[in-house]
Amino acid sequence: MNPIVDLAIIGGGINGCGIARDASGRGLSVYLCEMNDLASGTSSWSTKLIHGGLRYLEHYEFRLVREALVEREVLWAIAPHVIKPLRFVLPHRQGLRPAWLLRLGLFLYDHLGGRHRLPGTTVLDLDHDAAGLPLRRALFGAAFEYSDCFVDDARLVTLNAMDARERGATIATRSKAVAATRRDGLWELTVADSMTGRTSMIRARALVNAAGPWVGDVLARGIGANAKAKVRLVQGSHVVVRKLFEHDRAYILQTADGRIVFAIPYLDDFTLIGTTDHDYAGDPAAVHATAEEIDYLCAAISRDFARPITPADVVWSYSGVRPLYDDGASEAKAATRDYVFEIDATDGGTPLLSIFGGKITTYRRLAEAALDRIAAHAEPEFARRLMTSKGWTARANLPGGDFAVTGKSALTADLQRDFPFLEATQARRLVDAYGTRARRLLGAARSMTDLGVTFGASLSEAEVRYLIAEEWARTADDIVWRRSKLGLRMTAPEVATLDAWIKDSGVLRSAAEPGAMPQRAP
Repeated sequence: MNPIVDLAIIGGGINGCGIARDASGRGLSVYLCEMNDLASGTSSWSTKLIHGGLRYLEHYEFRLVREALVEREVLWAIAPHVIKPLRFVLPHRQGLRPAWLLRLGLFLYDHLGGRHRLPGTTVLDLDHDAAGLPLRRALFGAAFEYSDCFVDDARLVTLNAMDARERGATIATRSKAVAATRRDGLWELTVADSMTGRTSMIRARALVNAAGPWVGDVLARGIGANAKAKVRLVQGSHVVVRKLFEHDRAYILQTADGRIVFAIPYLDDFTLIGTTDHDYAGDPAAVHATAEEIDYLCAAISRDFARPITPADVVWSYSGVRPLYDDGASEAKAATRDYVFEIDATDGGTPLLSIFGGKITTYRRLAEAALDRIAAHAEPEFARRLMTSKGWTARANLPGGDFAVTGKSALTADLQRDFPFLEATQARRLVDAYGTRARRLLGAARSMTDLGVTFGASLSEAEVRYLIAEEWARTADDIVWRRSKLGLRMTAPEVATLDAWIKDSGVLRSAAEPGAMPQRAP
């Protein structure tokens, strides 16, 4: 007989992994399946921000904005290696939103939610501030500067999955949920392993559909017999160019069509620009930044920056599909970003919870709310266990994040002191990605040679082995585009060499169950 778990989760994005972490930390048994790699869908293709959503105030989404504003500092505190504060410059442009409206919005932004460490809004004189130098000054009067945070989105997902596993959850990547039925007061979830072709059955007291853009596809298989909610797929695309300015602040630029475009310092040498918003009707796995979207983003920057950019300046583009709740909004940009749950528990138990919408910023609160909703429809004893230790995720650091939010520089200096062969940029990159767990990766190494093969852009064999053993990486793409963004610095032949090494080295055979690091061959 297959073992029974308390909670089975479909989807390894930020919502699924966040729920898995919260539930396992409450002492529940959890099984999560993801048909591809962790964060391979929407969760790795965001604008990389932990933010309140300044423009959502225009749509009167005050609850969402307040919750997100509170969460900024909560998440920064538990994951200071992958989250950092960032100042945003909002220039006022004649003919668009009036200055008084911007001031009002920023006043609310400063006071709606628990801001303690992040500095508040200030007014800039663009004629005398470095933020004015890249702009076409004739277009702008004053500017405002406010705070939000930057996040490595894919790493945040992986850290939640790691913490869930360390608290007892089973995280099964490359494992697709192909069927689910209720039987004898339990869910029977059939899962197919895409690497071996084998199928297995998981029996669970409750089922969570956190499949992101595929949430509707899961329901369409008949799993949610009484599903009524609809998903609205909205495409958002981004481009990356060589850095457009020297300072470390970001820009939030108004556009004539009422949208906003961000220009964000990215990985020291680049600027990240985004995003677009339009309805999407294709296969979410096939989404890509279209020529029209790239033109739109380049034109938006060129209107406001002294140095125009063209599609030829784009070094990388990416696109994701946001699975928003279909609230009937006429335009994609106006559709709610708040999360919506649909519960199916007509037999008095074995609830199915489906998740629509949500922001990476509010994933932790979404997880708490999801467990609340399941508890409301679960049998009494299961409901009691679901409500145990509620709120613990706000206080417990994610793996590698057990240091002060102001301590990253000291942590990097200590790493360089103890591993003097590391270049400063490599040490900083390792701390940004792994925090205090960078030492696990480096082990007893006393030279770069001890770290094995170097594949390019400071990526070592030891790091690759760590990512395969501890973080479910299985391919070069997993490593260079999700666990890191070293694909921006590595050449195509270097990535091909990495991919071949992964396939030929036998390291995957040693990593069927993440958690025990295989040793590098002498």
